[in-house]
Amino acid sequence: MADAFNRFNTGGPYFYPNQHAGHPRNLHHRNGSPISNSRGLFQPSTDTPSPNRSPGTQSPAHNPYANMYNHSSHRQNHGLLNGGAGHNYQSQMGLHKGFQAQGHGHQAHHLGNQHQDHGGHSNNFGGHQHTISGSTLTSNTPHFTPAHLQNGTPDNSGGLGKPQTEHWAEQLREYNKLKMAEHKPHYYARTTPHVSRLPGQSISSVGQRTESEEHGERRRVLLPDEPEEPGAWDAMDLGGHGLKSMGTTIFRHYPHLRKIYFNHNKLTWLPPTIGTMRNLTILDLSFNDLQELPVEIGMLSNLKRLLLYDNHLDDLPFEIGSLYQLEMLGIEGNPMRQCDYKDRLMEHGTRELVRFLREQAPRDTAPNDREWVTLVNDADAEPEKFSVFSWNTLCDRAATQAAYGYTPSQALSWDYRRGVILDELRERNADILALQEIDMESYNEYFRPNLASEDYKGVYWPKSRAQTMGEKEAKIVDGCAIFYKNTKYVLLDKQLIVFSREAINRPDMKGEHDVYNRIMPKDHIAVVAFLENRTTGSRLIVVNTHLAWEGWFADVKVIQVAILMEQLGKLTKEYAKWPPCKDKELYRFANEDSLDGVEEPRPVPGPSLKYDDPTQIPMLVCGDFNSMNDSGVHELITSGSLSNSHADLGNQKYGDFTRNGMSHPFSLKSAYSNIRNWPYTNYTPDFQEVIDYIWYSTNALQVTGLLGEVEPEYMRKVPGFPNWHFPSDHLALYAQFAVKGRKERKQVEADFGPSSRRDGRH
Repeated sequence: MADAFNRFNTGGPYFYPNQHAGHPRNLHHRNGSPISNSRGLFQPSTDTPSPNRSPGTQSPAHNPYANMYNHSSHRQNHGLLNGGAGHNYQSQMGLHKGFQAQGHGHQAHHLGNQHQDHGGHSNNFGGHQHTISGSTLTSNTPHFTPAHLQNGTPDNSGGLGKPQTEHWAEQLREYNKLKMAEHKPHYYARTTPHVSRLPGQSISSVGQRTESEEHGERRRVLLPDEPEEPGAWDAMDLGGHGLKSMGTTIFRHYPHLRKIYFNHNKLTWLPPTIGTMRNLTILDLSFNDLQELPVEIGMLSNLKRLLLYDNHLDDLPFEIGSLYQLEMLGIEGNPMRQCDYKDRLMEHGTRELVRFLREQAPRDTAPNDREWVTLVNDADAEPEKFSVFSWNTLCDRAATQAAYGYTPSQALSWDYRRGVILDELRERNADILALQEIDMESYNEYFRPNLASEDYKGVYWPKSRAQTMGEKEAKIVDGCAIFYKNTKYVLLDKQLIVFSREAINRPDMKGEHDVYNRIMPKDHIAVVAFLENRTTGSRLIVVNTHLAWEGWFADVKVIQVAILMEQLGKLTKEYAKWPPCKDKELYRFANEDSLDGVEEPRPVPGPSLKYDDPTQIPMLVCGDFNSMNDSGVHELITSGSLSNSHADLGNQKYGDFTRNGMSHPFSLKSAYSNIRNWPYTNYTPDFQEVIDYIWYSTNALQVTGLLGEVEPEYMRKVPGFPNWHFPSDHLALYAQFAVKGRKERKQVEADFGPSSRRDGRH
């Protein structure tokens, strides 16, 4: 408690930025640092002089060159002005260290009351009214209560028989500090001079986003922080105004606030729209009349400090378990019915209580199934249809508690998640599955055998680094898998594209340092399957890929896509010449091996279609592209070309790609671009964007239906995926396509005029 006032009164009032201009070195005072020789305990203010404040900035006591007015001398003289030995009652009364260490006889009294009638520092104090006389505390003294005994331990702490933990001691210090502030308006603003001195800069780093990692890498694509405009601010202090409600206009007009101080008001409820303030790192609701917290409080997963001192809370919502970054949960002064919560907090600290609430929370009711969006009626669609399901499943190795601290450990476990994933795949029953982040062990031992019973066959490759590892280590390397319905399709060919290998083998990239330094370290791949419909004979190219995730490797992602498109251009030329499939018959069981001895009717194979132009072959490009719709990757795929001056390429050199630009011959479009304002495919607390796609060739395919978004009402209290109902941080994409009919060329007879049509004579 000895440093509580030093840490909390770090400078002059918020509204007076120039009052310390006389400091010889212009040093800014940091929180937690000792008071310098040029300052007293309380900061000077010209409009509210008080006998228990230090002399003003023009006082000789603030002259650093006068030895007779040094720090110790100033404190001694100040103590004499306040009564000297006659008022030295701190040690006699056994008050807590906040009073003992400073030598101010009236500091607590001053904090609790704002005096506007002080005439300045003098022995008679200008009519200052004392509540302490003769070193005796009166019964109506507001600040000298049992809650302010030595060490600042309140009588309702519940821990008098236990040794006090460091965490609980810190909570009590903060609680007492705020309690003594009482209804002082803008308390935080007045004690934060840094805001007025350095506009547009945050006073701490608590608002900085943390980075989660995948295999030693960050799991999410974080948006770069937008540059702050001059004079921008990220904190709002409305404390001490007696406000009865928190207006939702705050959330509408200031969505990027990181600190909100609403202490010492009269709030009886907190609006559920508080959940929209996803950037908040500090929320102080202390000394209000709150009786409960909305479940939307769990959406504020960036919170570092949630202060709820002196309210009427008798319980905490389980959703606080989602606040995995919380460092201080202040609940002292609340009549908590769940005594276990307070005991756990006192003994183990905030993080343990948050973990306990997260693990003990009951499972929410599952949301309604995602709505199916029909784009083309069956009657208007082409007769040949198929469905595609694409999903980044979040591999086991990447799903760590450090990366997804808002998810209960059981819901994050691979045994649970893979079961939910398999159930989803079975329920959707798509003709083609494109799965990313499937490790080799899970593919061979779980998904392939389980999906085989659902009529699926698969094509799989792990990332290229698996080729350099031992068998045991390679098992946990993730890769891309394509499954297809065996009764519907026959596999004509499969190919693996390793981006780094293709780059290094290009003659124009020989000797380029950026290729070795930026492309080569990445082991991302693409898997290609060339399929033919057993019944119709139409063919289909299915591509599944997973690109680099880092935002600062935007150029690498562009080059990976350029290489992919280039390789697909070569493959389609070969596939256009592919001979007809001679054997499309399914394997036939003997009658005694089939169910009940009755063999099911098999489709009659149709002749293979021939494609004169490589771009006529229907094509799907699925995957996690880690790129948004304003990226070079998106522009290259959708427009068919990208300039060598695109911002994503920077100053890097990648041979002909950066000398001449890049292009491809395919007409591709995102299936989900047919839904306006499609919200996200990757959903975590600090990132909600569309980065997964199913691209399709518009000249050969038509989208007839899509699986829609998750119901908004359910998402209102979900801070991020994965959770019990969504086993990955990515949302699955599910689309239905129709194969466009190929128009046959009609033979037109030459017309030589009316005479040629008369009786066949010329």
